[in-house]
Amino acid sequence: MTASVPAPGPVAATAPGPTPAPVLRIGNASGFYGDRFDAVREMLTGGPLDVLTGDYLAELTMLILGRSRLKDPEKGYATTFLRQLEEGLGLAHERGVKIVANAGGLNPAGLADAVRKLAAKVGVPVTVAHVEGDSLPVPDGFLTANAYLGGAGIAACLRAGADIVVTGRVTDAALVTGPAAAHFGWGPDDLDALAGAVVAGHVLECGTQATGGNYAFFGNHDVRRPGFPLAEIHADGSSVITKHAGTGGVVDIGTVTAQLLYETGGARYAGPDVTARLDTVRLTPDGPDRVRVDGVRGEAPPPTLKAGLTRLGGWRNEVVFVLTGLDVEAKSLLVQDQFSDALERSGGRPPAEVRWELVRTDRPDADTEERASALLRLTVRDQDAEAVGRAVSGAAVELALGSYPGFHVTAPPGKGAPYGVFEAIHVPAEEVEHIAVLPDGSRAIVEPAVRTQELDDVDTPPLPVPYPSSAPTRRAPLGLVAGARSGDKGGDANVGVWVRSDGAWRWLAHELTVERLKELLPETRDLTVVRHVLPHLRALNFTVHGLLGEGVASQARFDPQAKAVGEWLRSRWLPIPVALLDGADPVPEVTA
Repeated sequence: MTASVPAPGPVAATAPGPTPAPVLRIGNASGFYGDRFDAVREMLTGGPLDVLTGDYLAELTMLILGRSRLKDPEKGYATTFLRQLEEGLGLAHERGVKIVANAGGLNPAGLADAVRKLAAKVGVPVTVAHVEGDSLPVPDGFLTANAYLGGAGIAACLRAGADIVVTGRVTDAALVTGPAAAHFGWGPDDLDALAGAVVAGHVLECGTQATGGNYAFFGNHDVRRPGFPLAEIHADGSSVITKHAGTGGVVDIGTVTAQLLYETGGARYAGPDVTARLDTVRLTPDGPDRVRVDGVRGEAPPPTLKAGLTRLGGWRNEVVFVLTGLDVEAKSLLVQDQFSDALERSGGRPPAEVRWELVRTDRPDADTEERASALLRLTVRDQDAEAVGRAVSGAAVELALGSYPGFHVTAPPGKGAPYGVFEAIHVPAEEVEHIAVLPDGSRAIVEPAVRTQELDDVDTPPLPVPYPSSAPTRRAPLGLVAGARSGDKGGDANVGVWVRSDGAWRWLAHELTVERLKELLPETRDLTVVRHVLPHLRALNFTVHGLLGEGVASQARFDPQAKAVGEWLRSRWLPIPVALLDGADPVPEVTA
């Protein structure tokens, strides 16, 4: 039987039930496929919890699961999740904790069946539901095509009594908006509440990045083993971000700000349930390891859904030559000339893309051989596996005894490997069949949002009064006064930068323009860069279009996910007001 339910409210009208608890505690135990295995047990045993979520899907993960499904049509889901549930099912059942995860990947129905079999095997009486419909017709030449669904299907499953809900491709925040909507009875017009839950979900989605992991100011805290985060969500959508007592890491304004900026763009953060206005988010301390998130405004979602397509983009190979001691530049030119000549003499055509990059890791008068060495990286790409395989590895190997002194490579050249490409498109929401498969097997169709709003950029907010131009300055790294976090969205990079005082914000807002960013990061000089201003967070968010080529799976650059672009920016020197540097650790300026 198939029913129809609105999005993202209740499954159907029911008789009044007990008043929901005023606070819903939602924790996270996975930020990616491969995250800390013990996190499920740690979160279930570490303190009170109502819902435990797990995010297992990223753009690259969908490609990996697609290739897995080619080998075995019964797979296509995150098998690690099942192994975590071998112990987690019993713990969750004992404590009354619901589990919601997108580990279903390309086969949520298959994972739901596997969870039921596991529950029977370990003797834990749980009810399982799943969400499907994200899978789209796969265009020729592509491996996967999936729309990003919202949280309404999850809400329907939970309202129907599910203990475990697994999904395919949903937005990361949907793992939180779904349970919150189910618990508090929110409907599609509760935009502010939904937007608040989206913000909480975005903070939780990357696990320990909200509790001190990958944090710019990590030196101020013990982050050897940060605990996973949880959100205490209230009926109005406001929340408190925290973690279980006694776990490592830290939750403060800075860690939450960093995660809010991660992989976002402008003030409007769009999703299937609601568009959250990031320029309305307010963060305030709420005690040790507690940050209150409130003030979030919501707008109607756009009429389209984002969809991700993956395909095999071609073949790639890499050889890294080690250049030690003197004459590094001359050695680099010699091996490049020799390699090109060897390829030409082989009689085959050269790869479509040949890229050399000399990385000067060497130091003069070094006390170890490794510190005396530089790396010369050769990367080749082509649609033909043969063009990057034997011809390339053979040309590199045959130089071993007839090239620069000290010739060696970091690893034996291989035959090359396929690389993937992720593409994002948008499809009309009404063309995607969002289905909640309830614990009794019935299927509820989740209707798309009736109220929608096209996405437009917001007007640039007024900047603060500039920092006094007469203030004395000193050249120093930006990171002494500013934090940053960066990441990827397809082929684009996002770089969020924030400061911790109003004075620093007066300086940063006027100093770090697009032009200044391009000056500090020369790799961005010829690319389109868009700056977004978020005054409440004392933050700037930059989108660098095209920095990552065809996305992480294509490995187009040294840092294919732009994870460290923010730290590169923080390491760059520029004149900073001396007053802002007071109390900062002195760092000697490096001179050429």
